[in-house]
Amino acid sequence: MTDSGPWLVVGLGNPGPAYAGNRHNVGAMVVDELARRTGSALLSHKARAHAAQVRLGNGPGGVPGPAAVIAVPSGYMNDSGGPVSSLLRFFSVPVERLVVVHDELDLDAGTVRLKRGGGEGGHNGLRSISSSLGTRDYHRVRVGIGRPPGRMDAADFVLRDFSPAERRELPFLLDDAADAVEELVTVGLLDAQQRVHAPR
Repeated sequence: MTDSGPWLVVGLGNPGPAYAGNRHNVGAMVVDELARRTGSALLSHKARAHAAQVRLGNGPGGVPGPAAVIAVPSGYMNDSGGPVSSLLRFFSVPVERLVVVHDELDLDAGTVRLKRGGGEGGHNGLRSISSSLGTRDYHRVRVGIGRPPGRMDAADFVLRDFSPAERRELPFLLDDAADAVEELVTVGLLDAQQRVHAPR
């Protein structure tokens, strides 16, 4: 892909230790994994977020991949739109280079999918972002958490911690999702979809 400025990769979650292990925070966990891979620290930013400027993945010949800002809003999930809009403005990133990483009830646990645009599927973080930006036409990395068991309410399910069995698989899921982000910003959506969505 031609490099036409940085990307903004935002992982969604809720702040504070009470939410840190929740399924709803898996997007923020993926950004933490990207920070770990790049040896960077997410620092407090005036856009009401924690952010770092990095290079993601590797380009041809092992050269560092494209420039990106990785970030996690510092407020609650339902108010993600303001920080995302502020980060886009501050770093002069066009909305077509925005990547939002979020939990997805409509995908089996452990599945990662890429798309651009579409509905929010009842996800309040996405709804807030779409409302603030005035468009749904941004990239999403959808991290599958599966449906709630039995009659459990979806809101209760996403705000509970991953189960012990899920926690054993979580490092692999975060790894796959971080790989998907790197593929997306390095080779573009269509090529990344072919690689990420391919049967294993």
